[in-house]
Amino acid sequence: MCSAIAIIPARSGSKSLPHKNIRSFRGTPLLSLAVQQVCAAKSIDRVIVSTDDERYAEIARASGAEVPFLRPAALAGDLSTDLEVFTHALEWYRLAHGSLPDLVAHVRPTYPNRTATEIDGAVALLLAHPEWDSVRSVSPAPESPLKMWWKREDGTMEQVATAGIRESHSMPRQALPTAWLQNACIDVMRPNTILEKRSMVGDSVGAYVMDHHHDIDNAVQFDAAVEAASEIPGTSSRAMVVCMDIDGVIATISPGNDYALARPQRDVIDAVNLLHQAGHRIILFTARGSATGIDWSDVTRSQMVDWGVRHHELRFGKPAADVYVDDRATGIASFVRLAHSAAALGK
Repeated sequence: MCSAIAIIPARSGSKSLPHKNIRSFRGTPLLSLAVQQVCAAKSIDRVIVSTDDERYAEIARASGAEVPFLRPAALAGDLSTDLEVFTHALEWYRLAHGSLPDLVAHVRPTYPNRTATEIDGAVALLLAHPEWDSVRSVSPAPESPLKMWWKREDGTMEQVATAGIRESHSMPRQALPTAWLQNACIDVMRPNTILEKRSMVGDSVGAYVMDHHHDIDNAVQFDAAVEAASEIPGTSSRAMVVCMDIDGVIATISPGNDYALARPQRDVIDAVNLLHQAGHRIILFTARGSATGIDWSDVTRSQMVDWGVRHHELRFGKPAADVYVDDRATGIASFVRLAHSAAALGK
């Protein structure tokens, strides 16, 4: 069985945003939020915070993390590297326990709009690829590095990257390969990548692809992350009404509209249940039977009970359509991510 720990680095000396790692994010310190997210992940066995500040340590312990040491000041400066911090933490772990975990996750406090599901997904991806040294979360880059330049001291320029493409700087954007930006949400490594290869990524790096980028390094990015979280259904302080479709959302699509063959989509159900537990009203509204004229009410009610879908109402009569247009609609991935964020924020 795989063992995995998470290390959350949280030094106290941020210059761009003082005490950034414990800054209150919608009522919760960023460090506490990161600990809560990791504790909710099913794949992580232990959560260790590496900090140089006893006040940070107290916040971390109160949130459910272990703080078995205070990081030396020499490893908490502006120029201290991730490799130094993780080497120190893993060497302590090996000395304390006589062995190392199979995997170690790097979870930064500065990415508040993260979910336990995303942590589990990155861990699962590395487990599925034993030939990889690490997995790093990425999102689509806003600009292509194939159109970027270094400026020399003499005023001339040199391309940052070409990817072997001649004159890439002058080609249409659509003709260039997609570039991916590491978004600082979740990285997972094998300990020997760090301790033996002396690297945070190793020789073979897998991509955990995400559709958002909310890392915080300054006040503008902090405000943007807060705004992004406020647009997520379920993160409001008031009780909300959340209307959920069933097929293709809570359940898999059924061949031939035989809904008895549907299977539960556990990540969505977990998200629905988190919102239900937080006090929001859940209405399930389905088009089952709209196209076929068959009464699927008994089957549907049984499935919702058997699958553990917590809800307040189950409504039938939604018309079958090829496209639904709604000004309050959200995609499945965004809904799951935001529901977990709402739960982590204690709403």
